[in-house]
Amino acid sequence: MLALFAPDEKATDAIGAALAGLLEPGDTVLLEGDLGAGKTALARAIIRARLGDPAMAVPSPTFALVQPYPGIVHADLYRLSHADELEELGIFENDRTIKLIEWPERAPELETLPGIMVRLAPGENGAGRVMTITPMGGRALTTWGTGLAQWIRDET
Repeated sequence: MLALFAPDEKATDAIGAALAGLLEPGDTVLLEGDLGAGKTALARAIIRARLGDPAMAVPSPTFALVQPYPGIVHADLYRLSHADELEELGIFENDRTIKLIEWPERAPELETLPGIMVRLAPGENGAGRVMTITPMGGRALTTWGTGLAQWIRDET
């Protein structure tokens, strides 16, 4: 597990860019946190960095449920009523696609997939964001500390 601290939006973007470089094709990234915690902001930063376009328009998938990009799919499960609906969204059609999934608590079985869970929460006294990264499905984070070193608050 890695606990990171992003004091501002610029740091969130930088962490997203660093994560984009650490993700492997087929990884699942579960983004968990309350409304306004920064799930979409982090996903947006990962997508822009992964696709090499820092100005790219990356809308929230809240209403469309799924936003596809080359090699990436960004999904928001908030409006799902049952995990069975996942199949209809087409998120898992390509096993080499990186999957960024907000509100994963709607489908807890996703935690068995290879990738990471990122839990986002406000920092102390509401300042900045704390991001806790936990490996899933056999994924190891042994080399990730180097790429994320400047934001690490705790590493176990």
